[in-house]
Amino acid sequence: MATRLNTPKAAPAKPSLQKTLAKPRGKKIATLKAPDYWQQACDDLMRQDRILRKLIPRYGTGFLVTRGDAFNTLARAIVGQQISVAAAQSVWNRLVANLEKKINPAQVLSVPTEHLRSAGLSGRKVEYIRDLAGHFHEGRLQAKQWQSMDDESVIRELTEIRGIGRWTAEMFLMFNLIRPDVLPLDDIGLIRAISLNYFSGEPVSRHEMREVGANWAPWRTVATWYMWRSIDPIPVEY
Repeated sequence: MATRLNTPKAAPAKPSLQKTLAKPRGKKIATLKAPDYWQQACDDLMRQDRILRKLIPRYGTGFLVTRGDAFNTLARAIVGQQISVAAAQSVWNRLVANLEKKINPAQVLSVPTEHLRSAGLSGRKVEYIRDLAGHFHEGRLQAKQWQSMDDESVIRELTEIRGIGRWTAEMFLMFNLIRPDVLPLDDIGLIRAISLNYFSGEPVSRHEMREVGANWAPWRTVATWYMWRSIDPIPVEY
């Protein structure tokens, strides 16, 4: 059975909701801010869930960060399919270097396939990223309408693109559109984290994951982010 809700005896410390990144000499310092709902979500989750009541203060110095660019978010999610956060970041760094730091549809379509393969991408992922670039370059997506569309409508459109399944679309909802209540049931990190934190490492079913996730609503994106942090010190970014 999933862990049940308990009422905290004392209010835990609140996480910091912004962080400052030092830029190279001569450039401005960038300050990243948490999504507007982040603090409310943390407060509610710590009241509702005894596991998150411990995890949120422990990993509370960070928050979900968006890069704001739809193509970059989806391309990074494709790179990250079925590999670890660290491995995905390594491949992405090489890809950025190979593309001369120009990660955009036109650049992806203009370079030889080998430029993409040499970054560590499989042949299949190269095909996926090129197809994604083609969709953006040719204007085949309703990108300007995504902010006003509901989650399932965005998922339906994105999953029509080759190589983008529900998990990749959910990463886009979380990291680009900053939707607060996404529960990516197929995410291997989330599966592992729920198993370790709620079921003593025992295998968990999708039904059990949904049961745990029901306690997190309407802030399942935030809860998922802290689940990821509980098993990997590197914050997930797409």
